[in-house]
Amino acid sequence: MNTSASSGDVADLTPDARILYTAHDLFYRDGIRATGIDRVIAESGVAKKTFYRYFPSKDDLIVAFLDFRHDNWMTWFRDALARHGGTLNALVPALAEWFGSENYRGCAFINSVVEVGATLPQAVDISRRHKRDMTAAIRALMPASRTAKADAQALALAVDGAIVAAQFAASPADALKALARVVRAIKRGAADQA
Repeated sequence: MNTSASSGDVADLTPDARILYTAHDLFYRDGIRATGIDRVIAESGVAKKTFYRYFPSKDDLIVAFLDFRHDNWMTWFRDALARHGGTLNALVPALAEWFGSENYRGCAFINSVVEVGATLPQAVDISRRHKRDMTAAIRALMPASRTAKADAQALALAVDGAIVAAQFAASPADALKALARVVRAIKRGAADQA
């Protein structure tokens, strides 16, 4: 999953887009609290006045970052699921792409809630929406059954666990293997109901 603009592309962006792409990369890589506004301004190459015209506060920038990340991640996720066959079997290989990427730093939404959720309720709201949309994308992979909704919620929780485990493990292999086990169990349960 790549939401970064290359250095050549950044110069072609509007000032607000340069700020947002820069903040995205810094917030995701280094964390929201560790990234100050002055650093975003310097690395995006805009004047302080320009920055504040588009983002009157850091909270406004955080909200824009989370909305941007949500839209881009969901587009990537749905495309990856489709590329890998569009069934529950697609879930593990799709996440393996992301976990194996050079800039993988876990879930921006989980990380953001941990960092700023207590002081920025909008971050929690956007994160909840993200998790609902992720669950819906997983649900779309499943055949109809009376437990499909609950199964999708269980798989989404397992995905979140795998995301966190892959974030601190030396390799994402164990997290992916455990997730594959959960997927198989859910598929067996669904087959038993059919």
